[in-house]
Amino acid sequence: MMTPPPLPPEALPIPRPPVDPTAPPVISVRDLHRTFGLVQAVRGISFDVLPGQVVGFIGANGAGKTTTMRMMATLDMPTAGTISVGGFDVLNDPSEVRRIVGWMPDSYGTYDNMTVLEYLDFFGRAHGFRATERAKRVREVMDFTDLTPIGDRMINKLSKGMGQRLCLGRTLLHDPQVLILDEPAAGLDPKARVEFKRLVRLLAAAKKTIFISSHILTELSEMCDTLLFIDAGQIVHHGAAEALDAHVGADAIVDVQVAGPIAALSDWISMQPGIALAETRKFGAAIRFEEASPEFLAATLRKMVLDGLPVTGFHRESRKLEDAFIDMIKKLQDQ
Repeated sequence: MMTPPPLPPEALPIPRPPVDPTAPPVISVRDLHRTFGLVQAVRGISFDVLPGQVVGFIGANGAGKTTTMRMMATLDMPTAGTISVGGFDVLNDPSEVRRIVGWMPDSYGTYDNMTVLEYLDFFGRAHGFRATERAKRVREVMDFTDLTPIGDRMINKLSKGMGQRLCLGRTLLHDPQVLILDEPAAGLDPKARVEFKRLVRLLAAAKKTIFISSHILTELSEMCDTLLFIDAGQIVHHGAAEALDAHVGADAIVDVQVAGPIAALSDWISMQPGIALAETRKFGAAIRFEEASPEFLAATLRKMVLDGLPVTGFHRESRKLEDAFIDMIKKLQDQ
């Protein structure tokens, strides 16, 4: 059974065991298709997930995320292709797959006149836990998800954040090896998102393999080892967030601050090849560089100084993951 790891102080990192790149994949998807009438929801996707990895699954509404995840969790059947989880085929061995998979949907059913404790106890019975063992397991999960203080609260009176923690608790009851979480942070306020992200990190530290979808791309990049982008039912990128810009061939935005008239900086930019004014700012401007190499950025800064511009700040801005994703989709559509 999963023993909840101690909760480190907020300021301390949560240590994680390294992912073994030579290990056989715990999830293997090959040439997966799913059609609904004339609609091709998933179109021939393939990917692997290694044991202990945290993979972010990203795409717009209707891109095929939930359909793919439901097939991985044995809740839907592929039109073609294969999925294996823990070495078991989702079509031939669905019971074995369900034994090692914890599925957290984007919404969960609530019941009138049922408390948090009663809800988890009900699902503990459904998983086959008996008497003392069930009570122990429910308490472990409630402690881990910080639900113990609200065990007597009616579940239809919970906030969105508490409800998501309850749904995660239900998902963890049978101590699954693989967690498939569909939009778990949707609709949460900032504090609840931070709390949920911390739970995901603790689960990763407990060697769980986590496959998680979300529209909050920046937070996914912080939590996940690798990102999997899907668009119109096809995988368009699989790799670390840092590799996304290289995949897109993106330019760079640099914030330049000057001790003097901004007009002089704007005039200088207009005369230089390979750069353009993105926007003026209170103390300078944002400059778009067509070439993002460190050498080109350094040469431009040197030229600014030699040309007499009073530069007080020169900082390359981090590219928003959302912008990189949109640019990548546009590039693919133009091909």
